[in-house]
Amino acid sequence: MQVFFLKNHKLTPTTFFNKAYKNHKEFIMKLLYLYYVEKTLKKMIQNIKKITALETFPVRHPVLRAEKPIESCRFDGDILETTVHFGLYENKNLAGVISLFEEKNDLFDAEKQFQIRGMAVLKQHQRKGFGEKLIINSEKYCMDQNSNLIWFNARKEAVGFYKKMGYQVKGLPFEIKDVGEHIVMFKKNE
Repeated sequence: MQVFFLKNHKLTPTTFFNKAYKNHKEFIMKLLYLYYVEKTLKKMIQNIKKITALETFPVRHPVLRAEKPIESCRFDGDILETTVHFGLYENKNLAGVISLFEEKNDLFDAEKQFQIRGMAVLKQHQRKGFGEKLIINSEKYCMDQNSNLIWFNARKEAVGFYKKMGYQVKGLPFEIKDVGEHIVMFKKNE
């Protein structure tokens, strides 16, 4: 078979070996890269875990309530059994948080809805994909809970980020007292 291949393609055994070796080397490099990506993603996913409402405060406060007392980080519904909080850790340090409240919004017909609140990533960890990982983890959790829809009140400056994640705007912007301008965004679980 190799002789037939070499005869018909006018390759010498040396050039055939060099091409095979080169392709083999490229293949090994691709495998190593894929292994690295998979290992990194698994590591990141493993670093997202459920936390308590109180554990969200060290991230919520500097990112969402910097000029306010730490008590302002406590949200209505934080300690309900239907509420869940996730923290993303990098090197055992909390870098980002997100909270999911089982909360119906009358703007939507979906039966089981979750509201995202308190989504925050510490400034030194922003633009590393942590927010995206927290959102993806939350979407998976909501799907596991048979939720039909995720919604939230997005800060004006975060709308672009959420649009890239497939979320849509609903209605007009509105003001949340002492916090700023927001707009409702949502995504259906399908």
